[in-house]
Amino acid sequence: MEDPAVPGAGVPPANGNGNGNGNGKQAAAKGREAFRSQRRESEGSVDCPTLEFEYGDADGHAAELSELYSYTENLEFTNNRRCFEEDFKTQVQGKEWLELEEDAQKTYVMGLLDRLEVVSRERRLKVARAVLYLAQGTFGECDSEVDVLHWSRYNCFLLYQMGTFSAFLELLHMEIDNSQACSSALRKPAVSIADSTELRVLLSVMYLIVENIRLERETDPCGWRTARETFRTELSFSMHNEEPFALLLFSMVTKFCSGLAPHFPIKKVLLLLWKVVMFTLGGFEHLQALKIQKRAELGLPPLAEDSIQVVKSMRAASPPSYTLDLGESQLAPPPSKLRGRRGSRRQLLTKQDSLDIYNERDLFKTEEPATEEEEESAGDGERTLDGELDLLEQDPLVPPPPSQAPLSAERVAFPKGLPWAPKVRQKDIEHFLEMSRNKFIGFTLGQDTDTLVGLPRPIHESVKTLKQHKYISIADVQIKNEEELEKCPMSLGEEVVPETPCEILYQGMLYSLPQYMTQILGSCRPASKATLCIDVSSLHCSITVLQSMKLGIDVNRHKEIIVKSISALLLLLLKHFKLNHIYQFEYVSQHLVFANCIPLILKFFNQNILSYITAKNSISVLDYPCCTIQDLPELTTESLEAGDNNQFCWRNLFSCINLLRLLNKLTKWKHSRTMMLVVFKSAPILKRALKVKQAMLQLYVLKLLKIQTKYLGRQWRKSNMKTMSAIYQKVRHRMNDDWAYGNDIDARPWDFQAEECTLRANIEAFNSRRYDRPQDSEFSPVDNCLQSVLGQRLDLPEDFHYSYELWLEREVFSQPICWEELLQNH
Repeated sequence: MEDPAVPGAGVPPANGNGNGNGNGKQAAAKGREAFRSQRRESEGSVDCPTLEFEYGDADGHAAELSELYSYTENLEFTNNRRCFEEDFKTQVQGKEWLELEEDAQKTYVMGLLDRLEVVSRERRLKVARAVLYLAQGTFGECDSEVDVLHWSRYNCFLLYQMGTFSAFLELLHMEIDNSQACSSALRKPAVSIADSTELRVLLSVMYLIVENIRLERETDPCGWRTARETFRTELSFSMHNEEPFALLLFSMVTKFCSGLAPHFPIKKVLLLLWKVVMFTLGGFEHLQALKIQKRAELGLPPLAEDSIQVVKSMRAASPPSYTLDLGESQLAPPPSKLRGRRGSRRQLLTKQDSLDIYNERDLFKTEEPATEEEEESAGDGERTLDGELDLLEQDPLVPPPPSQAPLSAERVAFPKGLPWAPKVRQKDIEHFLEMSRNKFIGFTLGQDTDTLVGLPRPIHESVKTLKQHKYISIADVQIKNEEELEKCPMSLGEEVVPETPCEILYQGMLYSLPQYMTQILGSCRPASKATLCIDVSSLHCSITVLQSMKLGIDVNRHKEIIVKSISALLLLLLKHFKLNHIYQFEYVSQHLVFANCIPLILKFFNQNILSYITAKNSISVLDYPCCTIQDLPELTTESLEAGDNNQFCWRNLFSCINLLRLLNKLTKWKHSRTMMLVVFKSAPILKRALKVKQAMLQLYVLKLLKIQTKYLGRQWRKSNMKTMSAIYQKVRHRMNDDWAYGNDIDARPWDFQAEECTLRANIEAFNSRRYDRPQDSEFSPVDNCLQSVLGQRLDLPEDFHYSYELWLEREVFSQPICWEELLQNH
């Protein structure tokens, strides 16, 4: 990011000799206007409207299907249709697909699958294209986009019920193992879209089947609901080699990122992997239901709130003012130029201790009319009246006087008070009592939180309040159970582990998980080869300006979709593993940290996020299913530059929120990782993201700022009081969490390395106990029965019978054996 221009650099003097009055005002006004325009050009307009964005598992159905295809693939829609019509005319006479009865349609699909099993690669591809045309909704017989989407769902359920997915899975294995295609792609200087034709057709059919069946609607017939549950079970448990289907896709990502298969269409692989994980494990609503169920099973109190629903009712805060990003003391002009200008002097003092702001100005007091200069100077800086009212209107600690009239109807409409119920950990109560006992009675009682003898009455009340807000998480129970299993492995017996889809997936990923996490992150790096499957061959020939613009939009859109799928995939994996077992979550988290996930996300946010969210890297007339129904209008450079009329790009805002949630997951209660945020100077990067007026994005940015405020120093907190107030207003309060002043005992830097090492030892002990125990364990049972030991069948080498007599002579007959003594000893 380039540093913003220094304001005031182009401000002219008041007049020629610096003593003018009217001309001075006019020049100052021009200077302020120049400053504002300079600010907008360098940082983007801070007057971003509130974005009406609804966070969910995925975008709309049509949008999710359209992102499967690149714009360079649009010509293949016609090719798919032609392959289907040629085959359909040979099998069915005088009818169209939509006119057939269901039985006739099933018969035709069965014939397609039979013709798919041919040796000829070209004929097999034509049949696969015909199947893809069915999955795309037989758009040649439809009149509207709604019809295309309807028949796409209908045909996908029909294709699945006839066994199409299993047949295409076998073909996918053949293409993955096709060493000839891999070596051919490796020899080429640049990979084009033609090198991945077969794989793209197979993955497109599988993606359409997964996405259409995953989508639930109230009008779905009973047969579709049964098929959906059956399909979910097949994908979760027993596909190829008794492994989840997601593991095959993970291996494709690894193969692509290692350079062994550069022709793999990585965008389609990642999209399909994300949707398979979401389908088999469940989305955010399913996660919330699982969390409620698991807390009930463990005997924990029910959840007080649903975080996503709470955020939906929150209002986005006004972004911090631009002057906070600059050292204002460095921007002040010499004092000689301020003589006699009260307004300018007030503007330059806006960076004084913001804690004194309410003493300087009573917001609810009727003031005398301000002078023209004062009104102009109040337009900039953080200490504007409107900005402070924006903070105070929702602050329960600063209510307006009873006699004061409401400031505006719009502000009164929002609920007062904090949006979250405060929480307290058991560790916080123990720490509080430890300090209180040391202070008042001179000794401690360890983890005893019930004995309050010798402590004053206010301490009793404090402990009572803390216990009322104590929150016991599922992770706390799992950690406690794990400690007991490690201490008493014999008495507690073997742990019963439910075979859930999440558990099956973790077992399959366990030994390759470090590689998976590294390669998944590697596929979204800015300079990665992930965009090579876009048709770059056209860059080597002469192309028009219009074609170049279209290709540039396609490449940028391609990158955005990859970031979207990876961010959603990693977030889902972390949330499900955390719910399944905390050490599974910690294992994945550590390898993400080892793969430099934290600096990678910060590097992503070190751009103009407002511009990224409002980017228009899409051409609506080329999106599926619009491009299959309507005749494409003539594209011009003006239409491409204008883009669509949407307020923001859904996938980009979705990606930003997912990455922020991911960063929160990795750093929460991990002081060593919080220090990484500080070392990489994340505070100004994250603070710039607050310019986006969307409540959920701002919430997760403020959470990340909150955990590192204690390390940023007093001067940073003084200069960012509006951000501090927003943290207090929107982020959940942890009682006894001294986040604003840095007096926390956990903030000792010498403990950071030991903290990660202890966590890693606990993770390795968990994995060894649960997954490696049958291989080497000192507690495994030993068979000491002579008959069963001698009666065991041993696998002997094939050539053993050739040397059997020699072995008997050397090992048995020539060795004196006292059988009586041997039997007595055993």
